[in-house]
Amino acid sequence: MKVIICGAGQVGWQIARHLSGELNDVTVVDSNPELVRRATETLDVQGIAGFASYPDVLDRAGARDADMIIAATHSDEVNMVTCQVAHSVFSINRKIARLRAQSYLHAIYSDLYRRDHLPIDVVISPEREVANAALKRLRAPATFDIETFMDGRAQLLGVQVDEGCPVVNTPLRQLTDLFSTLRAVVVGIRREGTLFAPEPGDQVFAGDQVYVFAHREDVPRTLEVMGKTQTKQDRVVIVGGGNVGLTVASALEKGEARIRARVIERDRARAEIAAEALERTIVLHGDGLDAALLHEAGVGQADAVISLTDDDKTNMLAAVRAKAEGAKMSIALVNDPTLSPLMEPLGIDAYINPRATTVSSILRHVRHGRVRAVYSIGDAEAEVIEAEVMGTSPMAGQRLRDIDFPEGALVGAVMKGDKVMRPAGALRIDEGDVVAIFAMADDVPEIERLMQVSIDFF
Repeated sequence: MKVIICGAGQVGWQIARHLSGELNDVTVVDSNPELVRRATETLDVQGIAGFASYPDVLDRAGARDADMIIAATHSDEVNMVTCQVAHSVFSINRKIARLRAQSYLHAIYSDLYRRDHLPIDVVISPEREVANAALKRLRAPATFDIETFMDGRAQLLGVQVDEGCPVVNTPLRQLTDLFSTLRAVVVGIRREGTLFAPEPGDQVFAGDQVYVFAHREDVPRTLEVMGKTQTKQDRVVIVGGGNVGLTVASALEKGEARIRARVIERDRARAEIAAEALERTIVLHGDGLDAALLHEAGVGQADAVISLTDDDKTNMLAAVRAKAEGAKMSIALVNDPTLSPLMEPLGIDAYINPRATTVSSILRHVRHGRVRAVYSIGDAEAEVIEAEVMGTSPMAGQRLRDIDFPEGALVGAVMKGDKVMRPAGALRIDEGDVVAIFAMADDVPEIERLMQVSIDFF
């Protein structure tokens, strides 16, 4: 597949890394020659320096025979015009645009993106993706990571293993025997900073970060087995009242749980906008690192503090200070993935990486075959891919034990009809089944080969 990626920033570079690693023909376009040079020197991609919305630049990038264009520059307007040029001049079939401004995303204006208006096939909103990730973290405070699969019937849970965990030092194959009715599978373990797909004889140790794929109904019991208890979130403090913070606060107001939230915003104009948009949420104007203001916001009694400003260091320090003041849980928005190893030593319970959420969302629309969902783990170290099995897939008609999965891949669950099943060696995979697979980054191309019917992307 020939793909043009416009924008060589963090998201564009990561998408290029994924797609070029899977032997796609990738060309990166950016107005910054240094970013283009970085992409061409570190990845197997071609690079063009220039403005992505210019027809001659897209022409030099190979737009005349491109299958897809991904517009992920820092400008919404450039992304929109790029898709228009790609459609009107070069007839590129698939167009994905990243749009930040909320005004472009209102449902009442959705007709804007019709093929006879502004032809964008998929609109990705980083702010909405991050807000949704934040809400998922708040709903599952016992986890540091969570994602939903199989039409909401299954979840991937990231759980920190503590000394008191009942299953510490127990081989994974014994867990299957001990909890035979539990529809949950350990698919990944991060130990001393290294993520891997475990073997049946591997044990879980204190300090490990474990990824478990579980049936929705078995999530409470799964967390209990891992030594965690679900607590209700009644009081939440949000540091940062920008687009993301405001979206989270609005969702909490409208939710059935009737969570009491307070927002701290340093910029007066933004604080006034937030106060006007929210009905029951108290908005405080001031610095989220100010101890007196945090005390006024009731951080000491908060069930969770979530810091969503546009500055990583502010978010991390606010989360640390909130825990020091007595908050039960702290969550930080962190753009720089190299800071993630600091989370545990600093006592931050969970973090959200906007790049990973955006990359996951874009990859969902790029994959081969009938891929229904993709979730990127860590700094693109692994993925969970959910896909429907086609009739001519190498997996169709075979039992799980007979399928030649790569070493770095594990099946998390299989859905037959509307029934989610725990994977077992004797389970037969049929056409139409939905399979969720955890795969290390190097093994993703082989998993796609097993799932796809042919070189057919849409």
